[in-house]
Amino acid sequence: METARLRLRTLTQDDLEHLVTLHGDHQVMAFITGVGETREVVERESLPELLKRRTWTLRDKGSDAFVGWASLRLEGDGAELGYRLLRSAWGQGYAAEAARALVNLAFGELGLARVHAQTMAVNTGSRRVMEKAGLRFLRTFHLAWADPLPGAEQGEVEYAITRADWR
Repeated sequence: METARLRLRTLTQDDLEHLVTLHGDHQVMAFITGVGETREVVERESLPELLKRRTWTLRDKGSDAFVGWASLRLEGDGAELGYRLLRSAWGQGYAAEAARALVNLAFGELGLARVHAQTMAVNTGSRRVMEKAGLRFLRTFHLAWADPLPGAEQGEVEYAITRADWR
């Protein structure tokens, strides 16, 4: 799959080194776990979880450089949208471009009824990506965390788009 600036390729075991770099960055993980993941955690937990979903690596078409991943976790007649990018790729519109492509895939090719995404309320960058991909704010909710991250007191947010609202 391709967008104007990205090649999306199905994630494989061969992408381990890219994931170790991406998931090992504590700033990338700030709103997810709060700390970077070790190689062992990526190998044992993150990579297997991403392989269960429909996950694509994101590569810049010009340089073929890895910039991150995007995924759809299928849930009945819908899917949860996810994405994670290297810090060097932040602020360039890659996440929104990939997210729009996956929303189009979800409704156009997969025939799903709904796509949603969640993040911490304080994660304004991710919220902007969701909005640029056509998702609309649905709700704020609170989760009980054993060891809450900074900003957790402001809750989590959910955004969604339905097939009827798509296009």
